Amino acid sequence: MGLLDILLGRTKPVAPDLDRLFALPSAAVTLEAATGFTPTGRGAVCFATVEGAAFEQTHHEVQALLDADTDRTGPPVRLLRDEHGYSWLVSHRSPDELSLLVNDLHAVNSAMEVNGFGPQLLCSLAGFADADGRVADGRDTGGRPLALVYLYKRGTFYPFAPLPGQEQRRDNALELQVKAVLEDDLRLEPDLSRWFPVWGAPGL
Repeated sequence: MGLLDILLGRTKPVAPDLDRLFALPSAAVTLEAATGFTPTGRGAVCFATVEGAAFEQTHHEVQALLDADTDRTGPPVRLLRDEHGYSWLVSHRSPDELSLLVNDLHAVNSAMEVNGFGPQLLCSLAGFADADGRVADGRDTGGRPLALVYLYKRGTFYPFAPLPGQEQRRDNALELQVKAVLEDDLRLEPDLSRWFPVWGAPGL
């Protein structure tokens, strides 16, 4: 089963509720208090690439709109394509500007929806990192990465924690810990088989 199959699911999708993204800042407070993970200021929206002038115009308009934001202090929004052919619109903010980052993610998703490209939306993610960066064996990794991933078609979140320095291995214990910590803050995806590993995702 490919990325598209897993992210879209094979059951009847629920109606997307993009306003759930606005729960991320309060969830970040809970996450930091319980685990020490803090926002990195990076985030991204992933969507299936579609060829055509209308699609190209839509993502260029979104990119230009976000780049024109006078509050932006970080790098401009970038459009990247991964090795699987999926497109990622990546936004950078200061680590203390998670609310602005969430606004960016919401704006991208909303613009895609309004222009008829909702079916191409796959997921959005916000990046976090651990300050001390120590894994179970005591190695100093310089900060463990963590993403809170929002599945557009499911309307749910899940944590993704790749192990630094490991070849496509994830910290399942940390992911389950984050799930327990955030179950009152976010609508979490109950089907763990849909916690798809977004290896090398821009914005993570």
